[in-house]
Amino acid sequence: MDEIQQKFLDIVTQLRTHLEYQKALGVRVIEMISPGRPPLSVPAPAVAPSIKKPHPAPLPGLAEVRAELGSCTRCKLHKGRTNIVFGEGNPGAVLVFVGEVPGLEEDREGRPFAGPAGQLLSDIIVKGMKLRREDVYLCNILLCRPPDDRHPEKDEIGACGPFLEKQLAAIHPGAIVALGDLAIKTLLNTSEGIAAVRGKWQTYRGIPVMPTFHPAHLLRNPGDKKMVWEDIQKVMAKLGMKTKK
Repeated sequence: MDEIQQKFLDIVTQLRTHLEYQKALGVRVIEMISPGRPPLSVPAPAVAPSIKKPHPAPLPGLAEVRAELGSCTRCKLHKGRTNIVFGEGNPGAVLVFVGEVPGLEEDREGRPFAGPAGQLLSDIIVKGMKLRREDVYLCNILLCRPPDDRHPEKDEIGACGPFLEKQLAAIHPGAIVALGDLAIKTLLNTSEGIAAVRGKWQTYRGIPVMPTFHPAHLLRNPGDKKMVWEDIQKVMAKLGMKTKK
């Protein structure tokens, strides 16, 4: 057998081996390409689509928070209330006032800051800050009035806490004014009272907080109005509002 024949047999052997291998893989047809014919284009392998992380669920709006609250019976305060006192005002407010607990008038009307202390707060907002009451947002630490205006208990504050948090998250204001000792301790999660932090900027989840006296305190101690006005002017300056001395 000459050299040419040996090379031919080697080629045949290699071809047979290759065809058997293809058959084992399940290949039944092999396309033959004629001279001068361009090879078929082989489609690129499909690329698996990139997996995108889902966007975080949007925060609930105030209406959704109120709907979730429903006719709340999460603590014992529901037994003696007349109305739930949910927050009110501008859902896109730059400024939020957080008070302590609803009083008699608030319980009757179902609105925060509806009594004499609320009227004083309205004067601060309208006459002092030159805003409308509906431009800001008003709410309390508690949604129901404690019997005989007693100090709220820990479980009562805890039951209302998530709904205060959701209201503030829905609005995400530029600043919060915390009115009174309970508002300060609850918002800032601190044991320090108003005497230690009044007039000094604090922070609640990245939002500047100005602690100051509750309007009810000013009704009993009118001499402290000057200090509250000083605190309010700091808030106005923080928000870029015009202030006057």
